[in-house]
Amino acid sequence: MAFIAEKIPLKQTIAQDAKKLQKMNIVIIGHVDHGKSTLVGRLLADTNSLPKGKLREVQARCAKNAKPFEYAFLLDALKDEQSQGITIDSARCFFHSAKREYILIDAPGHIEFLKNMISGAARAEAAVLVIDAKEGVRENSRRHGYLLGMLGIRQVAVCVNKMDLVNYSQETFESIRQEYSAFLSQVGIEPSHFIPIAARDGINIALRSERTPWYKGLTVLEALDGFEKEPASVDKPLRFPIQDIYKFTEQGDDRRILAGRIETGSVRAGDEVVFWPSGKRSRIAGIEVFNAAAPQKAVAWQSIGFTLTEQIYLQPGEMMSRADQNAPHTGSRIRVNLFWLGREPMVYNKRYILKLATAKAPVWLRRIHTVLDASDLTTETNRQHVERHDVAECVLETLRPIAFDLSAEIAQTGRFVIIDNYHIAGGGVVLDVQNDQADLITEHVRQRQANWWRSEITSEVRAGRFGHRSTLVILCGPVNTGKWAAGRKLEEKLFFAGRMVYYLGLDNSLAGINSDLRQSGLRDEFLRRLGETAHLFTDAGLILITSISDLDEYELKLLKTLNSPGQTVVVGIGCHEITESMLDLRLEASGDPDKIAAQITEFLTKQNFLPEYYL
Repeated sequence: MAFIAEKIPLKQTIAQDAKKLQKMNIVIIGHVDHGKSTLVGRLLADTNSLPKGKLREVQARCAKNAKPFEYAFLLDALKDEQSQGITIDSARCFFHSAKREYILIDAPGHIEFLKNMISGAARAEAAVLVIDAKEGVRENSRRHGYLLGMLGIRQVAVCVNKMDLVNYSQETFESIRQEYSAFLSQVGIEPSHFIPIAARDGINIALRSERTPWYKGLTVLEALDGFEKEPASVDKPLRFPIQDIYKFTEQGDDRRILAGRIETGSVRAGDEVVFWPSGKRSRIAGIEVFNAAAPQKAVAWQSIGFTLTEQIYLQPGEMMSRADQNAPHTGSRIRVNLFWLGREPMVYNKRYILKLATAKAPVWLRRIHTVLDASDLTTETNRQHVERHDVAECVLETLRPIAFDLSAEIAQTGRFVIIDNYHIAGGGVVLDVQNDQADLITEHVRQRQANWWRSEITSEVRAGRFGHRSTLVILCGPVNTGKWAAGRKLEEKLFFAGRMVYYLGLDNSLAGINSDLRQSGLRDEFLRRLGETAHLFTDAGLILITSISDLDEYELKLLKTLNSPGQTVVVGIGCHEITESMLDLRLEASGDPDKIAAQITEFLTKQNFLPEYYL
């Protein structure tokens, strides 16, 4: 019969009101079959944290099925997990000691489920890493240790499990401790404790055991209580990524509520705030909560809404900070540590999607500095791609600037994932911002210009033939300001005046060359393609007219850059979000498309785009 550690009524010492206890997230990781789930199950049982009758229920189920009872079965509730004997997803469970309440995250150890392990570890403040005493340090043991370092988890206890299989040998334990300590030191982790345990039998879990008389350290439960709680996120600068914007119109309610979750910091009604990467400013008019009185202050971890004193145009994905605190970084080029999980390698010139907080942007691999084998920390410097399970220090570039923090400063807004074909293919942390080189679009246009075979028919010759200078005319502004009708009227007016003109509306574009974007809603990619199309039209000497709602200044710059060397005329209709310097003509939304078309035609004539005659 398996040895079962004698129990003291721990319930007498830990049955405090959990609501009064400090909470802490701890991830349990390790190589497959090294006993993580058994350790968690034993902790739940030995601290009387299981629901009443749960232990007997699982034991009875095992007996009914003629299956030996395992404490891991308390965690591995899914049928396919029990049948395969491996933990597939990151299961969470709760227990409390005399000091604090714990959320234990049982992360999978199998190499095929590393991204589940990372998602579990990303929420943790400390880690318990389990190593089988008989098998020793395995490849995944080292890989998991590296990932903990990459995620910034420095509080780690290493449990050398299944000591009963090596007759509780101190020599075996010390050998594993020395080998793994040397490895962890290379990734910046100094373990708090190495603990010899036999999780199945409760050895050194909640109580010390006579089976390891040579061990004078802490039990697992004591080691958990010894971990230090992270500083409260409320003490850090405010970071509020906008998840969505809700607009109300009924019964005179004209609120626009910015909704999301505060990752760090705090904010009060009346505080001046800045939104990144746009740099727009306003003040908090009110704090909105569901079905409750509006509070005067909101703090980290609250899912909440805000209204502003000045209604400015914002998009989901922007990040709000307080004007009196350090701002997040902004940029389109970031140096990162990235762990690749995709079945296909990560390669240059392929478009991926980066998700950081609520921001979502197209991203490309721009440079690989080093690729590291996380299992032995060997590196390569001349790699042209990142293979599955590789760790790479590399440079990524997004199509448009995003707001972020360095992971060493604010981890919550310094972590990201990479999406490839609708699947999470990688994740990592931001090390630095690199905006010292030409951005992706500028470099693309430079190369396009260098390689473009220009016709012998010059733009001046085309202008003489067509009777006008080629240009892209962009009508921008809020929705429902008459841009579409004005664009069609302008096309009609110029066409019947003998000009070579075409109106490319959003609906026509999404029915044609951009039909693959209709469902995905990738606005940045739509604008990139629109800019390339505009370049073809203007290079051919035509006037292209388009209308775009809620265009921001970055998007406008993108279109102008892609259309170059062609010229661009920007007309803001009822538009107050784009600065005067970026608009060529600002018009009020009159509701009369003929009037707006006439005003634009007059402007184009004065600017010599529509001369009365060409020599």
